[in-house]
Amino acid sequence: MSTFPVRGGENPVVDVHAHVLLPALQQLVAEADPMGFGAQQELEVRRNGPESMAASGLMIKERWPQLTDLDRRLADMDAQGVDVQLVSPSPSHFYYFAGKELALQLAKAANQAVRDLVDRAPERLNGLGLVPLQHPGLMVEALEHAVLECGLLGVEIGSFAATPGEERTTVELSDPRLEPFWSRAEELGALVFLHPFGCSLDERLDRFYLANTVSQPAENAVALSHLIFSGVLDRHPGLLVLAAHGGGYLPTTLGRSDRAWRVRPEAHGCAEPPSSYLKKLYFDSLVHSTAELRALVAAAGPEQVLLGSDYPFDMGSDRPVDEVQAASLPAKEQTLVLAGNAATLGIVPASARTASHPA
Repeated sequence: MSTFPVRGGENPVVDVHAHVLLPALQQLVAEADPMGFGAQQELEVRRNGPESMAASGLMIKERWPQLTDLDRRLADMDAQGVDVQLVSPSPSHFYYFAGKELALQLAKAANQAVRDLVDRAPERLNGLGLVPLQHPGLMVEALEHAVLECGLLGVEIGSFAATPGEERTTVELSDPRLEPFWSRAEELGALVFLHPFGCSLDERLDRFYLANTVSQPAENAVALSHLIFSGVLDRHPGLLVLAAHGGGYLPTTLGRSDRAWRVRPEAHGCAEPPSSYLKKLYFDSLVHSTAELRALVAAAGPEQVLLGSDYPFDMGSDRPVDEVQAASLPAKEQTLVLAGNAATLGIVPASARTASHPA
């Protein structure tokens, strides 16, 4: 168990967007489905282009200790002023190409690996697992394994998935086949962390690192729009969805969506104007701009935004607390973003959770 203590007292600072790399998971999928794994690697090369692939490979090599070494992670948290991290697998571990048997095996292996990591520093770490979005019928089983068997706070999902096989179909977050998953997540009070990985625009974004800088916020906007316009948030008002990267392009550009909801019958699948659903979603603070962070807080409300760093990737923030403080939010709002909202969602040190739910 870690010797690094929580320093935040009654208001620990919580980073809800931090990743861990699981080399054993990559080895498992590479051995079990080498063709699928190879095809996924080829897709990433096509999407990103050779220049970005080379730069990303160097970045991962340089940051390998931060992705895999617990003591380094905890030391970095101390340097950043972060007391607790909500750790999720690197989105590269989604492996949405996997068939049913392998997909469930991978999800459960990831869930257990995150649980094992959290157990080594329960006062400093909380965890999220994975579910196979490409197989909606298996998502509830994987969710229950993550939350009920592994004691994780929820799961991480991508913005869409393609079902494997010859008759490939796209699984969007509005897909009716996901209804049992949303229902069970709501029942369990499980957090669903929306983190895009990849983009259907493919080669159009293969230069200038557009595969990340444009695709990530675009994919967030598309996925959240599917949730909103399809009425998922109406049918599941207690659902806890946290969007990475500040929700991408969506939160501060919903005027056009509201207009469509008013004038287009096919855009009227939700009960209220789309902008009203920002109050039912959560967003991390990782927008790389103090002006954009203030706009996000103003649009969604200070109760809906939480500190996020994307640790330890280069498109994240090395000083996430400092960046929130630089936005000059009112003191009460800043406290909510750094600590209070996470506490409301139960993202707290293990001792705090035990104290609030004594045996």
